[in-house]
Amino acid sequence: MKNKISRNIYFIPYVLWIALFVIAPILLILYYSFFDIEGNLSLINYQKFFTPVYLKMTLSSFWYAFLITGISLIVAYPTAYLLTKTKHKQLWLLLIIVPSWINLLLKAYAFIGIFGTYGVANGFLEAIGIGKQQILFTDFSFIFVSVYIFIPFMILPIFNALDEMNPTLLDAANDLGASRWMTFRRVIFPLTLDGVKTGCQVVFIPALSLFMLTRLIAGNRVITLGTAIEQHFLVTQDWGMGSTIAVFLIIIMFLIMFVTGNRKQGV
Repeated sequence: MKNKISRNIYFIPYVLWIALFVIAPILLILYYSFFDIEGNLSLINYQKFFTPVYLKMTLSSFWYAFLITGISLIVAYPTAYLLTKTKHKQLWLLLIIVPSWINLLLKAYAFIGIFGTYGVANGFLEAIGIGKQQILFTDFSFIFVSVYIFIPFMILPIFNALDEMNPTLLDAANDLGASRWMTFRRVIFPLTLDGVKTGCQVVFIPALSLFMLTRLIAGNRVITLGTAIEQHFLVTQDWGMGSTIAVFLIIIMFLIMFVTGNRKQGV
């Protein structure tokens, strides 16, 4: 009985945190979404969201988030696999994770210098005879920088899944005559699928709502749902429409978490 009471007491701070910083903000956003720009109670914001402008913006956000997640996965999986084979794998993993501790704004400004007209990238292109190119404020620069920022979050869960895999299963596949490709396809990848899904989840969801990089790196050429929310709250002062977009973004995020969640199957 005492243990049960103690657990309930320790549970109180968690419940308060969730209530104040998760549930309350979501309810507040939902509340504001029912008011138009003049402060009148209305469903006009939800009607506007299903117009071609916002639907196109939603599809664009999904497309860029898909590209960022896909490229991150293609780079991260072999990287994580090679890390598990190195001698000092924890040290190498730490070196990969450390850049994620640097402020996002600092990294964005660093890439502005690298991709700028007189930056390192254009200096290299001039040196090999190609000449200066417009690298900054393009889709390429936006996707490249986004992948660079998110790739540690893709590597870490995949690395953990690979590192926890039982090596005797690989020996068994080898003894049964399986090729390297078949071993990967039938043993390694299925056993690390949970890590892949976790990595895709933690990359796709934030990539769907990017807004700072769309301005600093893409020069507002890329418009996402996150950019639209920022514009409505800070520029047009249409908090209702901004909240409505945020409501749909939250719904989308929950759907993604449900689809990519690790559901245990009964034996």
